[in-house]
Amino acid sequence: MKKNLPLLSFLLLSLAGANAQEMTTTTTVETTETVPYDRWSIELNGGVNKPTRTMSSGYYTETLNFFHADLGVRYMFNPKFGLKLDFGYDKFQEHDDSAPFESTYLRTSLQGVVNLGRVLNFETWTNTFGLLAHGGFGVSQLTAQDGGFDGEDYMGNGILGLTGQIKLSNSIVLTGDLTGIVNGKQNNNFDGRSSVNTGAFDGVLLNASVGFTFYLGGAEKHADWYSEDKSKELKELEERVGLIETGLVDSDKDGVPDMYDLEPNSIAGVAVNTKGQSIDRNQNGVPDELESYLDKTYGQNGKGATNGTIEELINGGYVNVYFDFNSTKPTNASLSGVDFLVKYMKANPSKSASIIGYADEIGDSNYNKDLSQRRADAVKAVVTSAGIDASRLTVIGNGEDASVNKNSKEARQIVRRVTFQVK
Repeated sequence: MKKNLPLLSFLLLSLAGANAQEMTTTTTVETTETVPYDRWSIELNGGVNKPTRTMSSGYYTETLNFFHADLGVRYMFNPKFGLKLDFGYDKFQEHDDSAPFESTYLRTSLQGVVNLGRVLNFETWTNTFGLLAHGGFGVSQLTAQDGGFDGEDYMGNGILGLTGQIKLSNSIVLTGDLTGIVNGKQNNNFDGRSSVNTGAFDGVLLNASVGFTFYLGGAEKHADWYSEDKSKELKELEERVGLIETGLVDSDKDGVPDMYDLEPNSIAGVAVNTKGQSIDRNQNGVPDELESYLDKTYGQNGKGATNGTIEELINGGYVNVYFDFNSTKPTNASLSGVDFLVKYMKANPSKSASIIGYADEIGDSNYNKDLSQRRADAVKAVVTSAGIDASRLTVIGNGEDASVNKNSKEARQIVRRVTFQVK
């Protein structure tokens, strides 16, 4: 241990510099292309010290003794873990009632750093306060003045501390640090007036300091404060899950989920194909099964009865146009309901229709009333663009449909609709 402290410091610094150079070389592409945060920082602190062991009989310092200072250079491998090279200076002097003495203590250490703020997810409740833990090993030098021991006392040290952080800006942080140092093979007491006789781990020194950390680099944030924003991903995932849940609803109970159903408002009880479409081979807008029933019931020429039955189906709420949450745009799959109405009104030019809009119970009632009106207006625009004269159409906004459980997503999907009444 009786080596020159500057030489040991130089060796530690060289080692740290070589490691940093290697890390810089191997992570150049990552830093410039994929890592949106800075890694390097400089730490400057000043404060007080307290040697708790060992002091010669009759020699002691103030409870909080000035002067302490330290300088550190830190590199973060990622937002949670890093490494720093630290240099410290402490001066010890007598208290008023102590025998006079003066000594200085120099140290250097290589320390690992853990960003407890990121480990403990501080970002979930603050972007201003942080906490670092640091610890490692190094070498120290004790020198005595005015009648103390001759030369220098070299020793090894172990160091452990906590650093609180208050972010002042993206470049500067106010810090407060508490650090404990244990020396090994310390030959002289901190006052320098007598030899140590306590054992292998002799000197114990406490430091309390405040200071500043300066971040180096051009990124918006340093690794100390960087955390991946998962809110967008979670929102997108929630939306995808919601779409799947909604898509698995079978609104018309035809056995085909809405996400695969090209006609999610098909008439109840009517046979459909694998895509949920009512089977209509002659493409007249009336499902073959319904036509067959009408033929059997009313005969081949029962057009009046057929029209009446179709009118009953429309007025019974079997023909609907559906909407997504807070939307006035009809879902593509439900536009077949508009087509059903258009075909009926073209076949019956004397008929008129009321277009009635609804909303679910989520949100303000007045807003939902307006939303239901706008949905009905949107469907009217589609109907008129298909060739039906606007004078044959009446638009009604009925507001909220409270007939279903508003806590059910599936139920709310069903009542976000426009229905029809023909006469």
